[in-house]
Amino acid sequence: MARKKKELPLLEKITITDVAAEGKALAKVNDLVVFVPYVVPGDVVDLQVKRKKNHYAEAVAVKFHEYSAMRMVPFCQHYGVCGGCKWQCLSYAEQIKNKQKQVMDNLTRIGKIELPEILPILGSKKTEFYRNKLEFTFSDKRWLTEEEVKEDVKYDQMNAVGFHIPGAFDKVLAIEKCWLQDDISNQIRNAIRDYAYEHNYSFFNLRSQEGMLRNLMIRTSTTGELMVLLQCKIVEEKERDRMKQLLAFVAERFPQITSLLYVVNNKCNDTINDLDVMVFKGNDHIFEEMEGLRFKIGPKSFYQTNSEQAYNLYKVARDFAGLTGDELVYDLYTGTGTIANFVSRQAKKVIGIEYVPEAIEDAKVNSRINGIDNTLFYAGDMKNILTQEFINQHGRPDVIITDPPRAGMHDDVINTILFAEPRRIVYVSCNPATQARDLSLLDTKYKVTAVQPVDMFPHTHHVENVVLLERRG
Repeated sequence: MARKKKELPLLEKITITDVAAEGKALAKVNDLVVFVPYVVPGDVVDLQVKRKKNHYAEAVAVKFHEYSAMRMVPFCQHYGVCGGCKWQCLSYAEQIKNKQKQVMDNLTRIGKIELPEILPILGSKKTEFYRNKLEFTFSDKRWLTEEEVKEDVKYDQMNAVGFHIPGAFDKVLAIEKCWLQDDISNQIRNAIRDYAYEHNYSFFNLRSQEGMLRNLMIRTSTTGELMVLLQCKIVEEKERDRMKQLLAFVAERFPQITSLLYVVNNKCNDTINDLDVMVFKGNDHIFEEMEGLRFKIGPKSFYQTNSEQAYNLYKVARDFAGLTGDELVYDLYTGTGTIANFVSRQAKKVIGIEYVPEAIEDAKVNSRINGIDNTLFYAGDMKNILTQEFINQHGRPDVIITDPPRAGMHDDVINTILFAEPRRIVYVSCNPATQARDLSLLDTKYKVTAVQPVDMFPHTHHVENVVLLERRG
């Protein structure tokens, strides 16, 4: 006999008191902490508990009794469904205030180290249309909202192109307008969708692995260049012809595209790092510019997705490095060498290390096209490349700049940094929690002397943080 599902409570007229992690807010009901999405401090709401543990619960707001003075009206029609931009309901001033608090809380609670006064967060000048890259998924399983289900809405087309719904890997929310990237992105996506509808193209099914149209990537740049990459599954030759007919339509409709690419992907996942990208029209790359430097960006290249704010982030890193022209700099997790090349004019020599070989080749190209001859780049696992032998061969760095992934730095990397004993370490992080953990390990030899949060992703809870460490004694 099946166990009867426990009925979860409805909490009435609860005041939301604070902002919590992962873009949620929280309320306290007696001794129970309740996490709630899409509400802001000051809202008075009825909460339907969805999940309950001993000391916390997760709930959704089912009725608003009072709206907070800091609440904003979300501007996106897909808000609350697609899972992105969760802080649209919170004023931008409050967003960056809470990101500043998030950095402080992580560094003090997890790092447990002596800190200077944290500098005021650098907000993003653009809070809409700030991204330079978006990826959209094609699916033959269109996600229906609760309202559409209740109203029994029937669509002629269940094919959709848009974003994956959190917790539903095979379903996609059809996006009409996204506010993250220049509107040309919406125009291109919708034109491809309409052409595919009109000419009966098949959309991919993640479960059966059938269907032709899989993925669409659009990249823009501050130079005005535009890259479009279409990813398709091609089983029969006639499908290849149909793919090229679609690309020809895109090229004619959008002559401003400077790099029109495609990739045939018959694998079970959408990653393209191991696949050949083919040029249909134009170049196989676009360029970004920063202080007169040009950075070549290919379809597989990593580049900070908020170009204008990336410039402010890199300026902070360079200022913290305190370069005079005589320093040997190690740039760890260098990616396509953006930071390495950006600081090279103020350094004697810069050595960049990165896991992805293609990124390192891009880094070398970026040095070459900018006439930079004082950089060296190495590809491989950081903990295997950055060893005592490597330092003995290339020299002890005066400054280390490190910009690791969200997981932070491996213990072996931290130990090698401690062995290298540079005068200064500039730690750029997209995750203040793992940054705080690493800072506590570096604390034996280094003191944190400056902290600068930078908001790269408005309307989300994510925040970048740059920390300067100086060798003790």
